[in-house]
Amino acid sequence: MVDERGEQSFEIDLHSEFLRADLFFAMGQPTEAARALAPLVAAEPANQAALELLARAYFGSAQLVRAEEALRRLVELAPANGWARRALARTLERQSRGEEAVPHHRMADALGAA
Repeated sequence: MVDERGEQSFEIDLHSEFLRADLFFAMGQPTEAARALAPLVAAEPANQAALELLARAYFGSAQLVRAEEALRRLVELAPANGWARRALARTLERQSRGEEAVPHHRMADALGAA
C-alpha cells in the first residue's frame, strides 16, 4: 500500500491477516494461526469470525486458558452461538472442570449445536 506521500505503507490489512491465519490453521499450524490472529482480534475485538478462529487455534494448540478466554468473549458477544457454547464446555472439560461445563453443554443442546 502506498500512502499520500507516495511512500510504501506497511499498515496491516486485517482481512489478509485473517486469510493468512485461516491458511495456517487449515495447514495444521494452530500456533502460527493464533500468532497471526492475536493482533487482529486486538484491533477488532468484536470481530466474531476472528475470535472464533482464534479460539479454535488456541484449542488446537492446547492453549486452553487462552481458548477459554476467547470462547467466553465469543459467548458474551453472541450468547446464542451454540458452537461457541459447546467449544467452551469442551475446553472446560479438558481442564478437568466438568461441573462448569455442564450449563454450557445444556445451552448448546438447547440451541441445537452438534
